[in-house]
This record gives sequence, structure tokens and C-alpha cells, in this order.
Amino acid sequence: MSKIKKTAATVGGSADDTETKFYEALQTSDLDRLMACWADEDEVICVHPGGPRLIGLGAIRAAFESMFSNGTLRIEAQSVRKIEAMGSSVHSVRERIEILTNEGPLDAFVMATNVYHKTAQGWRLVAHHASPGNPREAEDVTERPPVLH
Repeated sequence: MSKIKKTAATVGGSADDTETKFYEALQTSDLDRLMACWADEDEVICVHPGGPRLIGLGAIRAAFESMFSNGTLRIEAQSVRKIEAMGSSVHSVRERIEILTNEGPLDAFVMATNVYHKTAQGWRLVAHHASPGNPREAEDVTERPPVLH
């Protein structure tokens, strides 16, 4: 499988720095900067809300390129929770997305999991999985839910 050529990422020395650059690239619709946050691996994975599992840099790039063609995204990462280890970091992020409608701007929420690995090129994104959220998820649930599925 051929790899997509990427430009070098200008990210700092932590998963947090890479995540900041990822969300900045989303806000500015900078596809090259966004793709530079991803690991140069064949098996990187991205799932957008309601979408299929995208595997590989080519599929991920095409999906973000399509998203950016619809205009600028206004996404704010909120309430980041992290599980960190020596070579990996998993971030659970609430994304607030401003959507422009005929009635004016509305806020939508997405719950995302971003997985970073420390590579020879620095910390890089290896998985981004986003699911639809709702405004009621503004507060985290820290106790065991009363009903298990």
C-alpha cells in the first residue's frame, strides 16, 4: 500500500501540542497542517459521526478535504480527559461545533476519542473516533449508571 507524502508537522513535544495543532487546523481548514498531525502509518483510523471507518491516510485526507469544501468549521475542544502512558496518550474530548442555519448559529456537540502515539517524528494521531453528542452531555458522569446494557 503506498503512503501519502506529508509535510513535516510543526508540533511540539507532547500529545497536547499535537492535539492543539489538530484543532487549529480544523478551525482554519488547513488540510496539510491537519494531515501532518497524523502518524505515517497504514493503519491509522478515523470515524466521523454517522460515517464509516476510514483506514489509512488517503481515506482520511479525502474525508477532511470533503468536509473543508463545505466551508470553515468552528470546532472547540472542551473538557479534555486524558489517560497517558510512556508512548501513548488517549484523550476524550467534547467538541462544540457551531453550525450556521437559516435561523442563525446553533451549537452541536460531538464526543471524540483521540489516540496519540509517540513516534520518531514526535507525538502523532493514530485514531480519531467521533460520535454524536447532545447539550445534556455538558456534564461528565462519574458515577456508575443505574442501567447497564
